[in-house]
Amino acid sequence: MNEGLKFGEEAAKSLQMGDIVEWSKWNPQEEEWNLHYGLITGIKNEIRSNRLVSVSKVLPLNGGNQEIEFFTLSLRLVSPSKREELSTEFNS
Repeated sequence: MNEGLKFGEEAAKSLQMGDIVEWSKWNPQEEEWNLHYGLITGIKNEIRSNRLVSVSKVLPLNGGNQEIEFFTLSLRLVSPSKREELSTEFNS
């Protein structure tokens, strides 16, 4: 297998666990795209359809407690987590 960049890996470089992201989903009743927001809980490379791709797990912010998997390329960064504050909290 080619060890170059995986599908979506370039987009994954700008995202990390704890970032808030958005994605859109078509609403056929209203005939418009609805925006959804969530918190990234994990990013990994997986084989999908015989191809290595970047997949992100996201916890929706609309009150659901079920993680959803997305191709990382389909997510847009809304708010990055503050890495310094998180590392300080864990060390306390």
